[in-house]
Amino acid sequence: MPSQRAALYRVSASGPADVSGVEALFEHGLDPKTVVAVLGKTEGNGCVNDFTRGYATSTFETLFARHGVSGASIVMSGGTEGALSPHWTVFCRETIDAEPERALAIGVSRTPDMPPEDLGRRGQIELVADGVREAMTNAGIEDVDGVHFVQIKCPLLTLSRVGETETRGKTTVTRDTLKSMGFSRGASALGVAVALGEIDLDAITDKDICSRLDLYSGRASTSAGVELVDHEIIVLGMSDAWSGPLVIDHAVMKDAIDTSSVRAARQRLPEGTLAAILAKAEPDPTGQVRGRRHTMLDDSDISATRHARAFVGGVLAGMFGMTDIYVSGGAEHQGPPGGGPVAIIVERSTTP
Repeated sequence: MPSQRAALYRVSASGPADVSGVEALFEHGLDPKTVVAVLGKTEGNGCVNDFTRGYATSTFETLFARHGVSGASIVMSGGTEGALSPHWTVFCRETIDAEPERALAIGVSRTPDMPPEDLGRRGQIELVADGVREAMTNAGIEDVDGVHFVQIKCPLLTLSRVGETETRGKTTVTRDTLKSMGFSRGASALGVAVALGEIDLDAITDKDICSRLDLYSGRASTSAGVELVDHEIIVLGMSDAWSGPLVIDHAVMKDAIDTSSVRAARQRLPEGTLAAILAKAEPDPTGQVRGRRHTMLDDSDISATRHARAFVGGVLAGMFGMTDIYVSGGAEHQGPPGGGPVAIIVERSTTP
């Protein structure tokens, strides 16, 4: 009986244009047309003017065009502060002749372009929710409980986009381009929460976005960038229609040093080799971590999201003994304030 099977490759990068490691995979037998998504960590600042994301995206688009790859989702997250290592995580899927055995499932979708006036508002939430449902269908995941991580690349506002919107008599949620990243991430995360049944859409108003932080998804990871005006969505979960050795589970860190929740998620998974760690990071908005003051939000020189990536990246690196971890900063509505979701993918030693 045919089934879908996922494959995952973690590839080091010497810079945002270095796709030689992925090229080598193709040369050694990986069928390029099985690639469905790439998550990348680039060494830019992760802010509005982080052009390493667009540079890396363009480089992958050129590589994929050369190898006849179409429709692959490319999500780049800037910022490898501390000892986080720049790298690519390549996800593949193919149909094989094997009995389904419940394994990692991957689905992708892409929303229509979003008008700038919808960013950070309910319009973005609804657009993303529809996109997540589409990606679940693409993955063959019928039960929302089977979803463990939803990665979204969402747009941000630039002054030119704000100006164009105002010429049409519309307004944007903010004119501050940096703040627009948080609004976009937050609304996108709430879209995930709505799609997965974590929050009812009717319970959310425009004013709640980036305000009511008690509203959140435990499985959303969103990253904003200047390089797109739509949303790229990757759903990772477990499905009975898939086969293979890869499995996934997730945890929700209560704060930036909540290792117990992460360890519990790892213990729920079978023995095997770690394939990937995917996480969100955010400075606690109270200015404290377990009663002790932190200064991430007081630093006028370095964005707080950069501090948080380094902090959480160090915690997870120490736990798992690896630095090529996908840690994305800015966790508005992604886990509780100061915490965030973490997904663990394992290649199990034996399949069921």
